[in-house]
Amino acid sequence: MPLKPKAAPSIATAVEDAPRKFGVLLVDDHPITRQGVAALINQEPDLMVCGEADSAPRALEMITKLLPDLAVIDISLKSVNGLELMKNIKVMMPKLPVLVMSMHDEALYAERALRAGAQGYIMKQEASEKILTAIQRVLKGELYLSDKMQEKMLHRIVNAKQNEPGFSIDKLSDREMEVFQLIGNGFSTRQIATQLNLSVKTIESYREHLKLKLALETGSDLVRYAIQWMKSQSV
Repeated sequence: MPLKPKAAPSIATAVEDAPRKFGVLLVDDHPITRQGVAALINQEPDLMVCGEADSAPRALEMITKLLPDLAVIDISLKSVNGLELMKNIKVMMPKLPVLVMSMHDEALYAERALRAGAQGYIMKQEASEKILTAIQRVLKGELYLSDKMQEKMLHRIVNAKQNEPGFSIDKLSDREMEVFQLIGNGFSTRQIATQLNLSVKTIESYREHLKLKLALETGSDLVRYAIQWMKSQSV
């Protein structure tokens, strides 16, 4: 008997056989950064960028519309920072995994990001392979931190001492840290109030809290210290 030719696979079958792509939402206010990360993600067979946002309000809007599988968020955003955005995301969509990808030192921000609801933290200068590894790990429901940061956190837990000095940069609240950064970037009290949509009196209170927590005597000492610290982060 002559063999019957095999039927060509239907379009529906081909679609079913195609690997599922996980949708990733990129939140970063630098278009060039988003473009580079998007190109990196879209080359993976199981990943695709489903949307991009340059601000927290836009990110929340897109999350509700697109229902991404993962949000990759920078800490430095316009008006509302990434930490506050993550807290809002956890209220709206508590099961959405979040990976922070930032230029800011993980030694200072990784723990803050995890407390805000992130499942991972990676610095932008890391190799492409590590960024993809972080994305895949977080999508699987795992936590991702660099080996160095994991060791630091474990060391802190194991060797926690009640008499350690408590007043240092990493003891600042998220909002205090935000004010501190703006002071270091040269913003005046009134400019900071406008930037954060708070009253001048509230910012003055934050400045007083910062002086107390950092053991600084005057406002000039605070400004000088904040500027020096911001410069050290950009090196």
